Amino acid sequence: MIIVTGAAGFIGSCLVSRLNEEGHEDLLLVDDFSNENKNHNLEGKKYIDRIDREEFLEWFSEHANEIRVVFHIGARTDTTEFDKSIFDKLNLNYSKAIWKVCTEFQIPLIYASSAATYGLGEFGYEDDHAIVSKLKPLNPYGESKNDFDKWVLNQKTFPPHWYGLKFFNVYGPNEFHKGRMASVIFHAFNQISTSAAMKLFRSHNPDYKDGEQLRDFIYVKDVIEVCLFLSKKLPTSGLYNLGTGKARSFLDLAKNTFTAMQKEENISFVDTPIDIRDKYQYFTEANMTKLKNAGYKKDFYSLEDGITDYVQNYLKEKKYY
Repeated sequence: MIIVTGAAGFIGSCLVSRLNEEGHEDLLLVDDFSNENKNHNLEGKKYIDRIDREEFLEWFSEHANEIRVVFHIGARTDTTEFDKSIFDKLNLNYSKAIWKVCTEFQIPLIYASSAATYGLGEFGYEDDHAIVSKLKPLNPYGESKNDFDKWVLNQKTFPPHWYGLKFFNVYGPNEFHKGRMASVIFHAFNQISTSAAMKLFRSHNPDYKDGEQLRDFIYVKDVIEVCLFLSKKLPTSGLYNLGTGKARSFLDLAKNTFTAMQKEENISFVDTPIDIRDKYQYFTEANMTKLKNAGYKKDFYSLEDGITDYVQNYLKEKKYY
């Protein structure tokens, strides 16, 4: 049996779909299933059962010998939430409990870390274990992810294979439920649909022109392929960056969204809100050397191709993956 936590969420539900495509239907799905909007992500998916996240840990301890691999994708991801106790419970301590069972029963574990651990990028964006203890995330969400990474690296015993994936800016189908936390491309599509225009944050950094702030945007289909690769090939355990390795500008993103929607460009700029201005990242770019050295050979979607696929095959059609 395969465990997927966060299974009704954005990345988790796409993983479930891809596992189904590979012929895997022996899935146990874990999440808080109380959000009906989120549950639409699971329509048509095949799985054995689903279990509430509050009940899962007890179940897992009792049935661990039935499990082949755990994809721990579930987390509280709201970067605007500042109650640390929520992240301690759902991200840090929950992940520790899963880790301990995977270690005891020797079950491979692939879990979601985050590029939010890198903060403003003072120490670069290399998935080097030596810098993890130095990193300074900008919010409690990033701190919770880095706290777990630090805890993992200090353990004396491990699952037989484990991978902590530092997701960069993931976008793609099945994020209809995410509201404010959805990708910029999702918001761009909706802005353009309703107003035929797109507003981007103005730059408040003299080194960057308006709209030329840079991010490493990765299509969710690539994220899923890497998860499957790791579960099959089982390379050296550790933390791995998961971006494209190529930073692109928000202006590129907006222009390509207009193109994919076959709309005329209409882009303007607004001031970055004061409350996030001092924590605003002007550049992120994953160093992808470690994953490539581990044997991952597939090309990532370009921003152009990813946006086109997402807009034309999912957003326009209001379809799920």
